[in-house]
Amino acid sequence: MTSTPPPYVPGHNLLAGRTAVVTAAAGAGIGGATARRLLEEGASVVISDAHARRLKESEAALAAEFGAGRVAALPCDVTDETQVGALFDLAEERHGRLDIVVNNAGLGGTSDLVDMSDEQWDKVIDVTLNGTMRCTRAALRRMRTAGQGGVVVNNASVVGWRAQKGQSHYAAAKAGVMALTRCAALEAAEYGVRVNAVSPSLAMHPHLVKVTTPELLDELTSREAFGRYAEPWEIANVIVFLASGYSSYLTGEVLSVSSQHP
Repeated sequence: MTSTPPPYVPGHNLLAGRTAVVTAAAGAGIGGATARRLLEEGASVVISDAHARRLKESEAALAAEFGAGRVAALPCDVTDETQVGALFDLAEERHGRLDIVVNNAGLGGTSDLVDMSDEQWDKVIDVTLNGTMRCTRAALRRMRTAGQGGVVVNNASVVGWRAQKGQSHYAAAKAGVMALTRCAALEAAEYGVRVNAVSPSLAMHPHLVKVTTPELLDELTSREAFGRYAEPWEIANVIVFLASGYSSYLTGEVLSVSSQHP
């Protein structure tokens, strides 16, 4: 079965008055789509990315559309604790509160384990798993102190559940993100903070095309029940759901955003 994406869903003001931080939000991937969706739902957004030029371009485009007062940006390398702290400080300084954190930063790559170096392994783990931990920790510390609740949404992946050749480092990191999500949710519940994750299978964006062969993309797409990859905004829609009051009784959950079959 081959299908085309459904019509884009308009915003419903689900997040009016909220402040959100989104990592790895420059460009046209899931992070960028999520920042846009949050703005469309009424939130103010602080975006970050390790790529300063692309981040500046994304900030300018979103500010022109939604207003400069609702958009701020700060380059952030999630492997650097000082930069992570500065990002969350900016959100509180600019908007006076922190309600939503979307941990989207991650790093992949393809290498069979037998050929993988320690450096390759460590880099993927440090960005994808440790970076999510650092940002989650920074968010929970601030949310606990503020006493106003909050939501953390982590970006995992179906490879955290399913094997894929050449992805042992990435799969291990994403499985770790899932476990981190569940444990952090139990700890955060006592101060009214929910922690969940999305687990996409295949969402198309320009960076994925650069790091994946056409043959592998064709193979992955063939596994999808709809016969197509997801648009980044389709993943962002589920992130918005998890950030909103519609998911008020969900915490410690990993939602598979996928039509993939084994």
